[in-house]
Amino acid sequence: MLVGVKEAGEKRKELGLYLRARRDQALRSEYGLPPVARRRERGLRREEVAFLSGVSVTWYTWLEQGRDIRPSREVLEAVVRTLHLSEAGRSYVLSLGGYSVPVSSGPAAADAPAHIQRLLDALGPNPAFALAPDWSVTGWNRAYAALYPNIANVAAPERNLLWLVFTDPYVKELLPDWDVTSRRFLAEFRAEAGQRLGDPDVAYQVERLKQTSPEFKEGWDRYDILGFESRERLFRHPSVGVMRLEHHQVSPSDRPDLHFVVYTPAPDSEAAEQIQRLLAVGS
Repeated sequence: MLVGVKEAGEKRKELGLYLRARRDQALRSEYGLPPVARRRERGLRREEVAFLSGVSVTWYTWLEQGRDIRPSREVLEAVVRTLHLSEAGRSYVLSLGGYSVPVSSGPAAADAPAHIQRLLDALGPNPAFALAPDWSVTGWNRAYAALYPNIANVAAPERNLLWLVFTDPYVKELLPDWDVTSRRFLAEFRAEAGQRLGDPDVAYQVERLKQTSPEFKEGWDRYDILGFESRERLFRHPSVGVMRLEHHQVSPSDRPDLHFVVYTPAPDSEAAEQIQRLLAVGS
């Protein structure tokens, strides 16, 4: 019971902090409002958000303060519209308010189940790996190990995608657009993690990254939220040069808590040949 109360409190706190961050970053000109003190063009007052959302200033203030209140779905939807949140941001707010089905909060497995690992292997020569809800990497195929050789040498407690992205120098060299990609990963992680703030695995990963990586802490404090979208990615491998791959994500029906990340050659690229060369080196 106490765990449930703590989780509810963490979600209310997260909701309040997220709404405040979005309010502070709102562009006043989009609302037909003039700049405020010192010609500041970003940031809405609480009173302005409350008025535009059709709720009382006191109620909205309590919402941002993480008070023990139960906002209706209609109120949250109104605030979402006022702050011009994306669909991912809307889902995040509603989930924190208790209006979406929570994701599995069970412990992350150290290794992918055998049938999941077999599926990963069958996806070769496309690099692929499996992610647990806290973004621990629980399995991968030979093509992914060729792309990122460190994955096989990292101890299981450190084998977390966010941890590797923000702390492994090899990854920074592997991603020529690391600044953009790392921020995107963090925003996608936050969109998922908001529903599991009381999970010890998630809390552990977030806290140690805040202590270790200034870039992570800065990004975490920005409260960016993004849903996953398949997209083209660049990898700069020391053996084969820059590779263009498409980044996809799927979930097995029998294990919806796991995500498969699969990289396929981008159209009109040399990626397929480059992957084959990587696999030949590793064989």
